[in-house]
Amino acid sequence: MAVKISNFPPIVRPQAGLSFAVVVFEHLSEAGLTRLTAIFLSKDVEKVGSIRSARLIDLEIPAMFKSMFVYSGASGGVKQKIMESDFFDRVISPDFGHAGFVRIPSEDKAYEHTLFSDTQALWEITEERGLNQRQDLSGWVFSEQPPAGGSSAMSMEFLYTPKYGSAEYQYDATRQAYLRSIFGEPHEDELTGEQIAVRNVVAVYANHLETDIVEDSTGPRIYYSIEIQIWGEGKAIVFRDGQAFEGRWVRSQRHDLIRFADQAGNPIPLKPGNTWIQVVPLDFEIKVNR
Repeated sequence: MAVKISNFPPIVRPQAGLSFAVVVFEHLSEAGLTRLTAIFLSKDVEKVGSIRSARLIDLEIPAMFKSMFVYSGASGGVKQKIMESDFFDRVISPDFGHAGFVRIPSEDKAYEHTLFSDTQALWEITEERGLNQRQDLSGWVFSEQPPAGGSSAMSMEFLYTPKYGSAEYQYDATRQAYLRSIFGEPHEDELTGEQIAVRNVVAVYANHLETDIVEDSTGPRIYYSIEIQIWGEGKAIVFRDGQAFEGRWVRSQRHDLIRFADQAGNPIPLKPGNTWIQVVPLDFEIKVNR
């Protein structure tokens, strides 16, 4: 179950349910902001959101995970592509009159930041459509023990845009996980009140191409949709157990799960648990403290 979740402005945090997702993609949207696509599989949550609009990268994530796709709103060009996609029957969105959503008003939040759902309701919709079946998600390898050849990586900073987009991770040896922050503030889950802990952080370097699809024309300039090309292969860094493992990401076919391999082509095992995938431009620099 892929769910599109807001990450800006700061008032949308803490979001609900992120610590229960098995995988979370963070990526650039227009204007240097970042947005999240969270994958739910093995854990249910009574509240997830706030749910926001889709971006072009969401044409790829539901394809590789063979997932449902839950979102609200999209620019005209992105909406048309979703309607023409090979997973349109797996879309759950109020854009098409689908149930499963609720508005939870808040005095300090604009209307667009008040839409939520829960995984039980979403799975019920999936069952009603006859789509709740086991999918082939092969391609990832897991091991409690890290592979050989890593370098120390006790903390990482992904600065997408000053003041607008950042993600920081600090390794906690006791919990065997990275604790996630945003501009120095612990990134918490509304449901637990605790800082999000991540077993694996993967940097995926991909080409970012500005398209002619208009995402926002209300401000002093027009912002266009970004096509993030997560197909083919490219550079990847897997962070786990306080170490960094450099390699490649590979996605040869549309329905292949993006996988991670070392320079010799051997799979880089992930630590059992959750994974956050930081999708970054090709020239992106990660600040790593050894």
